Amino acid sequence: MKKIPRDDPRAQHIATSEIVDLDGLIEFATGKHAFVLCTTRRDGRPQMSLVTGTITPGGDLLISTYPRRAKANNARRNPNVSVLVMGEGFNSAWIQVDGDAEVIDMPDAADTLVEYYRCISGEHPDWDEYRQAMADQDKSVILIRPTRWGPVSTGGFPPEMFEDADR
Repeated sequence: MKKIPRDDPRAQHIATSEIVDLDGLIEFATGKHAFVLCTTRRDGRPQMSLVTGTITPGGDLLISTYPRRAKANNARRNPNVSVLVMGEGFNSAWIQVDGDAEVIDMPDAADTLVEYYRCISGEHPDWDEYRQAMADQDKSVILIRPTRWGPVSTGGFPPEMFEDADR
């Protein structure tokens, strides 16, 4: 294969892949809230949901939901889930996180929902009001403990297509 020079416009779109440890996962995912959650349907096929989520300072992923949603039912039945944490834009970096899910319902979910809110929006002006709103809405939270992840990746052309790819 003929190598493409580095000054070719396609060189601006070279795929990347960076292996990260747990601290790197936390650093990458902090502040990113667009997730794709993948659970398993009863028939074994994947069920994917676009969700708002967050990562805690300790590395757990949190997703707010309702107790009877497909994602919650699937995670209760089979806690092996995967999450795609997306970057700011479609062509931004992303990371896949595989983990063990636990669905927590109200009233036990209240403190975890507070942590979810804090990680996304900071402090609430009235935590009692927030807790009551979560109880009134009968919210649940899916807590995912990562078991493996990565790498942090971007799409694009394979690096080996370009001159000096092995340097």
